[in-house]
Amino acid sequence: MEALIVVDMQRDFMPGGALAVPEGDKIIPRCNEYIKKFREKGALIVATRDWHPENHVSFKERGGPWPKHCVQNTPGAEFVVELPADTVIISKATEPDREAYSGFEGTELAEILRRKGVKRVYICGVATEYCVKATALDAIKHGFEVYLLKDAIKGIKPEDEEKVLKELEERGARILKSGLF
Repeated sequence: MEALIVVDMQRDFMPGGALAVPEGDKIIPRCNEYIKKFREKGALIVATRDWHPENHVSFKERGGPWPKHCVQNTPGAEFVVELPADTVIISKATEPDREAYSGFEGTELAEILRRKGVKRVYICGVATEYCVKATALDAIKHGFEVYLLKDAIKGIKPEDEEKVLKELEERGARILKSGLF
């Protein structure tokens, strides 16, 4: 069984949002195509999201590096992709004093994937250098075969994104350059 993990495709990470990934909106159509294609194949669709409390430790107001973003039940935390009704939603960084970049950190994602018999995960979303990277590394650590959908991920800086992709490949992830398969 396969799963598509859609990482943090939320309003606050899109241009105009509180913590925008430059041109992050450009991958929305591609992510939607993958969601549809994987759904047709019978794969499990998973969507991770930052789901921060109002006073999260990562916010500048608390000494963290980031502006306030993806606060629970606000427009900035809403998904910008078309998710099927049966999508597994994984909320991360939900505790005020704990950061979490990976969809696996502090969640039941690994257990859910194992229960469903998933062996291979495909990853799309934002931002390559942060939550995409952390999710991919944790998926590898948990023993899943990992594929990054390069035409459906977006990073902050192209040069950093390339370094991250090389690192992930060295750690065992496979980078799929483009195209629906």
